[in-house]
Amino acid sequence: MTRNLLAIATIAAAFAAGAAQAGEADYTSNLPQAQSQRDRADVRTEAVQAARNVTTEQSGDADYSSNLPQAQGQGDRVAVRAEAAQAVRLGQIAHGEAAI
Repeated sequence: MTRNLLAIATIAAAFAAGAAQAGEADYTSNLPQAQSQRDRADVRTEAVQAARNVTTEQSGDADYSSNLPQAQGQGDRVAVRAEAAQAVRLGQIAHGEAAI
């Protein structure tokens, strides 16, 4: 009984010592410090001017799909889906988890 209590006390002391050292690590002291060559106000002014000079042609309006490349398909969507369904039925292509 005494041996068990001594073992438990030793284990508890070991965990307590580890917990006492567990704290937040400060890694910011190891980071290099950057020195800026420009003033913050100058950078902010330049960003505001650049935002004002953006034209609607550069921003692409609200339709974002106009900036995407257009695919040149050989058939319409219904025909392609029908061909894919037939290929699955005939076992020519895998479907679902069998495709993995």
